[in-house]
Amino acid sequence: MPPFVVTFFIALFVLIMQTLWVYIDDIIGKGAGLGMISEFMFYLSVSHFVMALPIAVLISTVMVLGNLAEHYELSSMKSAGISLLRIMRPLMYTCTGIALFSWLTSNYLTPVANLKFKSRLYDMRKQKPTLNMEEGIFNDDFEGYRIRIGEKGTDNKSIKDIFIANHLATQKERLSELIAEKGLMYNTPDERYLIMELENGQQFQEGNRFSGSRNKAPFVRTTFKKYTKIFDMKEFDINRTDEELFRTHYSMLSVQQLNAAIDSIDRQIINRNLTLGNYVEQYFSGIETDTLQSVAPENNSADIPIDIPVSSENTIADTVPDPTGTKTESKSPIDKLIGKQQINVKRKKTQRRVITPGSRITPQTIDKPLSEYESILATFPAFKVQPFADKALQQARGIKSNTDAARRFILKTREKRVKHIFELHSKYAFAVVCFVFLFIGAPMGALVRKGGFGYPLLIAIIFFMLFITLTLTFKRMAEAFVLPTLVAVWLPNLIILPIGFFLTYKAMNDSKVFDATRVRSYFSRMAERFKKTQNTEKTV
Repeated sequence: MPPFVVTFFIALFVLIMQTLWVYIDDIIGKGAGLGMISEFMFYLSVSHFVMALPIAVLISTVMVLGNLAEHYELSSMKSAGISLLRIMRPLMYTCTGIALFSWLTSNYLTPVANLKFKSRLYDMRKQKPTLNMEEGIFNDDFEGYRIRIGEKGTDNKSIKDIFIANHLATQKERLSELIAEKGLMYNTPDERYLIMELENGQQFQEGNRFSGSRNKAPFVRTTFKKYTKIFDMKEFDINRTDEELFRTHYSMLSVQQLNAAIDSIDRQIINRNLTLGNYVEQYFSGIETDTLQSVAPENNSADIPIDIPVSSENTIADTVPDPTGTKTESKSPIDKLIGKQQINVKRKKTQRRVITPGSRITPQTIDKPLSEYESILATFPAFKVQPFADKALQQARGIKSNTDAARRFILKTREKRVKHIFELHSKYAFAVVCFVFLFIGAPMGALVRKGGFGYPLLIAIIFFMLFITLTLTFKRMAEAFVLPTLVAVWLPNLIILPIGFFLTYKAMNDSKVFDATRVRSYFSRMAERFKKTQNTEKTV
């Protein structure tokens, strides 16, 4: 346990510093007190517990078994008939407890810590830097003002050659400036206001112009001996943002909340598919064969509604991708003749529009059988075809636009679903890897026979970087829909586990992981065999 505790805090410190250097510019110079900085660091450290535990397990197991092997204690136990797995049994129990603690931390502590950490970081990022008045430099920290101080006294209170320009919205396009020879600048005891007591100065201000008047506004110049200017420091205070705004992020949810969020995302995808299907269905509702026969008189004429635009056999619908992944097949042979059609009537899914001779729509009479026409559109005069085609093209563009919008929405929602599933199973995967790393660290310690921090740290860095690299790579592949999410989460563990079994087998048999002598002898035999083959060919 002592090596584990020490390595855990070392790993935690390294992870905290790595994250802290990324956000250092957003923290320094924002007026945050020691209490808020301590709170910020505490939540940051808790959020890295899950990452530090596997590193600590890996380093400490290498150290423990390395020390035993270095001082020949491991050899003594093996010579007494105690196998390596028996020696590792207490470590297995300990790592099982560590894995359970890792899962409990990731499920209960990490979401809360991430929520607090992200909200504090957001507050600091949007906060203005602390007020810093430098000599000879225009300062615009106060909203609507530009202040320049020519010289500051050694007491950090006396000032000279002061210039203040008022750029507030109420003073827009009107001159309002103030100059003074000297004065005093200090904060109130409660740090609530900044006071400037100015002496021997002038104020220049352009007056208001009357509405509709073309006359120039009056110019006012005021000379003063003493003038007190008060600035409110409230805008430099760090305001606490409502944490509910960040609570829906997947990294701030527990297992139960992630399951509920995944279910909601699935419902969003289903509802969007249904909405798109209902929208498209009203444009492509096929006319049944018996409906056409019922409206066709004996002289092969039919009542065809004028406001039904019909595309050709190769319809626009065939070019629009189906978000559900299924093809829409024709329901009757007549669909091949009349194509996909639009009926301008809002109806329910189970209803069909019946076209009768008594319809209010002006009928179009045809003088030959319907089967002899390429499409219903061909039954109309030429001057009516183009308006129908333009209308159909306009509606097709609307369908394509809605389909593209639905595709983008579903794609983003699926990416969000992948992130939620990955976060859910990562809580279990990072707990399991604490146990898996035992079969990496313990046999490596027994094989290298080196304790301390040198070799163990090197071995831990190599295997942990391998695990993290695999995790990030497979996560990107899952978000790109190259790998199933469950496979992407567990694949790093499945890759590390056989390596652990192989190392444990080598350590149990006291054999080298990489035997250079055997490799050299293998290549020597191959070279001799190749020479014999060449000599045989020359003899022949």
